[in-house]
Amino acid sequence: MIKVIGVRFRQAGKIYYFSPGKLKINRGDHVIVETARGVEYGYVVVGNRDVEDDRVVQPLKPVIRMATEQDDQQAAANKEKEKEAFKICKEKIKKHGLEMKLIDTEYTFDNNKVLFYFTADGRIDFRELVKDLASVFKTRIELRQIGVRDETKILGGIGICGRPLCCNTHQSEFLPVSIKMAKEQNLSLNPTKISGVCGRLMCCLKHEQETYEDLNSRLPGIGDYVTARDGSKGEVSSVNVLRQLVKVIVTLENEEKEIREYKVEELRFKPRRKKEKGGKNQNHGHDFQDKELKELEALEKKEGKSKLNDK
Repeated sequence: MIKVIGVRFRQAGKIYYFSPGKLKINRGDHVIVETARGVEYGYVVVGNRDVEDDRVVQPLKPVIRMATEQDDQQAAANKEKEKEAFKICKEKIKKHGLEMKLIDTEYTFDNNKVLFYFTADGRIDFRELVKDLASVFKTRIELRQIGVRDETKILGGIGICGRPLCCNTHQSEFLPVSIKMAKEQNLSLNPTKISGVCGRLMCCLKHEQETYEDLNSRLPGIGDYVTARDGSKGEVSSVNVLRQLVKVIVTLENEEKEIREYKVEELRFKPRRKKEKGGKNQNHGHDFQDKELKELEALEKKEGKSKLNDK
């Protein structure tokens, strides 16, 4: 076991581990640590804790010190400088006529570097822009092209659920999301309905996947034949996954058919195998959108990991 603390450098950013040494550090404290890009000011989200050695990337860098009042003032001053740097960079982008959208600006704590995050449709030749910015700020300049998911993570927004976006409030890293998850959850496969603010598959599909896998494993499939406790037999016409209810088409003695609803525990049936989940009657008539769905999933894979994590 090794003693660590968890530190974030931006809201909902990746959590990095550092060695607290002999310091007693609590959640909510601010610390000064050494990172790959220099000395940084971070917010402690995990206080002193013992974790397994294999969960930590060695060698573990130590905490330099607890943040002082002067450090707090320096961090606040950097935030103000970032606002001014953002305005200047936007003006320079316009001056050079570059097709790029500036998203955020970030100063390292020691002011050794200024990072400008931007989005663009393709590759941008910003060499002249960098020279121009360096002459203004008199420090190292880095322009970093990010994807739409990183853009949304930085800017934030409100999801279709009416709550602030997960990626902007609490989600440290992007989760792998697939079309299969939408099928498992019996959602419409219309790309516009399962895409988030960023235009990629919604992260909440991943959040709820485990619950749906468990609930679906208890239900019969559409078209399966079941037997109820009252002796009725019939074919499953639909299921309510969250309420665990099953609608069954039952044939009566006079050969008429009737739809009856049962709780799943009132039925006997052959359990579905995992590979069958999401397979039957899940496409909701949107087969014509398969191409769009595949393109959406391809974009998800292509974008990969966040470009914001480099500490």
